[in-house]
Formats: sequence, C-alpha cells, structure tokens
Amino acid sequence: MHLESRIYVAGHRGLVGSALVRALVKAGYKNILTRRRNELDLQNESAVRSFFMREKPEYVLLAAAKVGGILANNQYPVEFLVENLSIQNNIILAARDANVNKLLFLGSSCIYPKMSPQPIKEEYLLTGSLEPTNASYALAKIAGINLCQSCSREYGCNFISVMPTNLYGPNDNFDLDSSHVLPALIRKAYMAKMQNEPTITIWGTGTPRREFLHSDDLASACLFLMDTYDSPEIVNIGTGCDVTITELAQMIMETVEYTGELVFDKERPDGTPRKVLDVSRLTNLGWKPSIQLRDGIRELYEAVDKSTWINPSKI
Repeated sequence: MHLESRIYVAGHRGLVGSALVRALVKAGYKNILTRRRNELDLQNESAVRSFFMREKPEYVLLAAAKVGGILANNQYPVEFLVENLSIQNNIILAARDANVNKLLFLGSSCIYPKMSPQPIKEEYLLTGSLEPTNASYALAKIAGINLCQSCSREYGCNFISVMPTNLYGPNDNFDLDSSHVLPALIRKAYMAKMQNEPTITIWGTGTPRREFLHSDDLASACLFLMDTYDSPEIVNIGTGCDVTITELAQMIMETVEYTGELVFDKERPDGTPRKVLDVSRLTNLGWKPSIQLRDGIRELYEAVDKSTWINPSKI
C-alpha cells in the first residue's frame, strides 16, 4: 500500500477496526475510507456494491462483524451466523467485482476444533468439532475464509485471511451480557471495589488457558501482512503465550487494586480447555508483538470511561 492509496476499513468503530485506523493514521496513510452503520448498511448488498463502485477503494481491511462472548454466542446463534455471513459476503464479492488490489479478512481463532492439539497450527482447521458455544460465529468465519480462498483461486484475487487470538484494547466492549472475558473481568473487579463487595464471581472453573493480544499489536501485524504476504493460506496472529482464567483475573485484580476473593461458578461453561496459537508462520515472516499483557491491561483500565459502569444512563 502507498500513502496515497484509497483504503477502506470496514467496521472502523469497533475494537479491531479502530485499531487499524489508528495504525494507518500513525503510518501516514492519507485516504482512509470509513462509513458508520447509519451511512452504509453492510448487510445491504446493493448499498455495499454502490459504495465500492462509487468510492473505488484500492485496499480493503474487513474488520466488520457481529461479535460477543460466550453468553451472547449461546443466546443468539442465528444472528451470529446470518449477520456475519451477510456482511462478509457482501464486502468480499463487491471487492472482487471492483477489482481491489488486496483485501484482508479478519477471522478468529474460534474457527479451530475445540480439542485441537496445542499450540494450534493453521492446518488444524476443519480437523475436528467446533466449540458448541460459538459454533455459529466460527462457521461464518470459516465460510469467509473459504470465500476469500475461492476468489483467489477462481478469479486471481489477492485476498488474505488472518486468524487473531483473543483480543482486548481501546473501544472494547464492557457490557457484561455480551463482552469477552478480559473486559468483563475488568468491569467486575472495578465495580466490586467501588461497592466494597467481598467477592467477584467468574464463570467456570478458572482452569481454561487463553492467549490475549492487544488490538494495536493486531493492527500492526495486519499492516505488516498487507505489505509482505500474498498467499490465500490463513495466518495466525497472536503472542504464542497463554494464561489461565484465574491468572488473568488475579492480574486484573492487582491492576484495579481490588483485594477481594474469586468465586468460581462451576455451573457455567468453561468453553475450550486451552486455546493458544502457533504463530511460527507469522514470526518467520518477521513480525512479533510488542505489548505485554500486564501493561496492556493497565493502559486499558486507565483509559476507559468507568463512569458509565456506575451510572448506566450515561452510556
């Protein structure tokens, strides 16, 4: 990509999309195309095609998606499947028809089988059953990967797909009904501290192991791959290191300075026992993350507007 290239970031207000915009601006790119949901409905095929024909983006970063944690995925499997299929199909096919130079599709590490060998290599895709709690979301992402690869094979499109691990960072979702584990724990610990509660409850046993990547590191890796990688084969993006949910909770409690106790709701699902990515393909290309988990948690906690948690009317 050149500094004058027309680059469309789909989903620019979300956790990943906003990080991509920050990275592009920092790198000096001058023609970043964005649209809010009320300006462009990505589930409207005709509207998406008109946007591509009118604006003629040269590069596309597809970060738009319906996302959520275990609870949201469990409760709304139809919405997670149908909405994500609609969004990604519309953008990928419009990009094909508009002859964009390159497209990057953001997948997810949840595409891999629940009982994958660890760490998870890219070739483990479709070798076993998915984690049931987020199977609909995972199936949509797998379909997006296949569509990108099919466009590359059938039409010669330069469409690449990346699989990030669990993410956190600025513009994260802190809603307790739909957020992922890290922001949910930050909010729980802060509220328990403010309300002098002796305990906080976390789902499951606390034993599952998870890997966490700051969204700014993900954005850095994506821009790196836009410049260096042209294969339709998927690429994992992560740190290659994991912690237990208990260790994560303790790290967050230290950051928040909450001194209460952890209580485990073992009636709730744990999800996948362990999920850490093999990132050797990306590492061998020459990229590594730069933000340590403890530092990233501290920066996120200090930056977020916590007043909305105490007074929901301000949201």
